Amino acid sequence: MLQCVAACSMLPVVGAKHAFAADASPSSSPSPDDTDITAQLARYIVAARDKPLPDAVLVECKNHILDTFGAMVSGSRMRPGMLATQYARSLGGAPQASVVGSDLRTSTVNAALANAMCAHSDETDDFEPVTKAHPGCSTVPAAFALGEAQGASGAALVRAVALGYDTACRLLMALGPDLVRASHRSAEGTASTFGALGAAAALTRLDERQTRYAISYAAQQVSGLWSWVKDRDHIEKAFDFAGMGARNGVMAATMVQSGMTGVADVLDGTHNLFIALSTKPQPQAMIDQFGSRFFVTETAIKTYSVGYPIQSPLDALLTLRRQYQLTPDKVRTVVVKVPPDAIGIVGDSAMPDVNCAHMVALALVKGAVSFADSHDVSLMRDPQIEAQRAKVTVVADPKLRDPAAPRGGIVEVTLTDGRTVSHYTRFPPGTKENPLSVAQVNDKARDLMEPVLGQQKTAQLIGRINVLEHVANVADLRPLFTA
Repeated sequence: MLQCVAACSMLPVVGAKHAFAADASPSSSPSPDDTDITAQLARYIVAARDKPLPDAVLVECKNHILDTFGAMVSGSRMRPGMLATQYARSLGGAPQASVVGSDLRTSTVNAALANAMCAHSDETDDFEPVTKAHPGCSTVPAAFALGEAQGASGAALVRAVALGYDTACRLLMALGPDLVRASHRSAEGTASTFGALGAAAALTRLDERQTRYAISYAAQQVSGLWSWVKDRDHIEKAFDFAGMGARNGVMAATMVQSGMTGVADVLDGTHNLFIALSTKPQPQAMIDQFGSRFFVTETAIKTYSVGYPIQSPLDALLTLRRQYQLTPDKVRTVVVKVPPDAIGIVGDSAMPDVNCAHMVALALVKGAVSFADSHDVSLMRDPQIEAQRAKVTVVADPKLRDPAAPRGGIVEVTLTDGRTVSHYTRFPPGTKENPLSVAQVNDKARDLMEPVLGQQKTAQLIGRINVLEHVANVADLRPLFTA
């Protein structure tokens, strides 16, 4: 587990004084000594953009940037990514930033939107288990669009991405992830705008007052409904989880950068964001442990390109398959136990990569889960896999409602000889408790990017991102990830 506390990284945060009374009035002229939540968040963003990250956080942040590039590049050849690129091309726009896997250069807003939809096209982007946020797919595309347009250094970009992960996840911590979902809202969509906003505000180098305004412009755009589970094509889902937030965050920062003013205390006082979106907000969670707790180190990198609640069941099934040399003819039934809140996500989805029973059946038949197979809709009609899927039952297990391990999974296999074997994966590979090495992240990114970029470009891009803090201008990476 990474140790994220470093004395050199500490940025003191003064105690918050926030009011939620109906008669509280918003301040229209923030002063330097204001201590409300909005002020403290803005002050931290301004200070942290120039503050070196602790070594362990730097390494993990580069891992997540590379992992998201793998998702963007591979997703650029999936239907949601291709449609997003086609849409961005139709919009025109000043050639400020590039769209991955293409020859398109467009405005920062359009590039952020298209690249973010690419990043969530194929379910291989990262995931924060406690908040259920997908911070990488909105934060990294937003950061690269602005970084390329403004000629930012790699060091500045890495710090901006770390900020984005913090602002995305902390917003949900302040609102309460379960409370958000209980109101029919999408935790993923709710977080994505603030992830992009954190990175964008840092890279546009807004001052504290401007950052307050940008936070307000972002707050006005926070959205996301649980209705994404009904999307059969993964296209609106890519927008909901990623494209919408990346676009919103870049717009918020660049609108203020252009001279627009706004509300200075949107997280405090009457009509603030927290009380608008939560019945029991915890505003202090938005700023607690800033400078010592970095959510990028707590975000999981997926081993398989499937919905996150399926990671543990796949690991458990494949572990049993290896341990007992399981083949379909030896298996009578399979019971997959997942946390109760996962059933509505992966219980019976029309998308193959978000359907737990299908993915477990596929893993049982093939002994592995490749990127291509996890996205092949035709395999959902394959007679051999359908026969194994009929043996699989996915059930909600209240005992897996574990705050310390919110995405564990149990697989119980009854064999044809009458024996029952089981495996519990509490922390799948890629979590902070079971992390991947830099080499393993490189291998994953290579597998995802080589089919699109080719071996040489992929190797060069991986090498550059591994030393991103030494890259003078991130625009120099453009030839490595474009067509």
